[in-house]
Amino acid sequence: MVIRVFDDAWLAQVSEEILDPDLAICDPHHHLWWRPENKYLLDDLLKDTGSGHRVVSTVFVECSSMYRDGESVACAPVGETEFVQGVAAMSASGGFGETRVAKGIVSFADLTLGLGVREVLEAHQQAGVGRFRGIRHAAGWHESSAIRNSHANPVQGLMMRNDFREGMSVLDDMGLSFDAWFYHHQFAEFADLARAFPNVTMILDHFGGPLGIGPYANNRDHVFEDWKQSIGALVDCKNVYFKLGGINMKLNGFEWHKRDKPPSSDELVDATAPYYDHCIDLFGVDRCMFESNFPVDKESCSYAVLWNAFKKMTAGRSAPERQALFHDNAHRAYRLGQ
Repeated sequence: MVIRVFDDAWLAQVSEEILDPDLAICDPHHHLWWRPENKYLLDDLLKDTGSGHRVVSTVFVECSSMYRDGESVACAPVGETEFVQGVAAMSASGGFGETRVAKGIVSFADLTLGLGVREVLEAHQQAGVGRFRGIRHAAGWHESSAIRNSHANPVQGLMMRNDFREGMSVLDDMGLSFDAWFYHHQFAEFADLARAFPNVTMILDHFGGPLGIGPYANNRDHVFEDWKQSIGALVDCKNVYFKLGGINMKLNGFEWHKRDKPPSSDELVDATAPYYDHCIDLFGVDRCMFESNFPVDKESCSYAVLWNAFKKMTAGRSAPERQALFHDNAHRAYRLGQ
């Protein structure tokens, strides 16, 4: 079985009519990079956002791309903000269509620097004037060698460390947001963090990473029940928003990427809708937002098919509810304006 990476010919096997093409979308989670094995830059993103859905704005989220060369380890990530700020300026010039790419920028800063992280955050602000909104410091950690830890190389219990929380206090003081990325067995740590900093807007990425590989492989029902119980700890954390998406990665265990043909939107709905429905029902329409997590999820499905699936999941909801889920909540959480 061939495992494909951004195989447009493979993805093109499933073509669907675009549902509700006039519904405005803010995609609050995508990446941009140039790596030896592949690239995903402005033209690549615009091919996806331009596949039929009305994507009017996006938020870039850090992915260790274009770090400054010759800079200190702490300040090197500012290069990513500079890179994305340039892409955003290109998009805003008006020559690239309606979509305003990277209207918000979420960068990386190492919160274990404690009070010393302020210098890095101020450099991000200067590099991303008008667009820098906050940071993500990924905390995904697992003892199993079959599960790769987050790209930030976190240690066990990162979110509970004193130096990490000292850094979070700086984020709080500066009025910046925090994107959280971890695995589903780490919910208790994040809930404790969210309660400790109620004034920090926190956005939980990818449902909190329900795992489907390693010790969790072929155990989907148990993982879902464990995830439901764990995520309930965040009900009273009103500072937390939820990104609904990023569940088609390899680590989630659906193995879409191993198929001869990618999934249709109906198949995505059948397999993953319980996660979306549970979050919306438990936390309310005003705390949730759909995300693409492209190009990572592009290993499993096309952009057009993915957003069709989101629209099918919400077909029974009111127009204001859908506007909130597809656009308004992301703009509010990331302070993007209208």
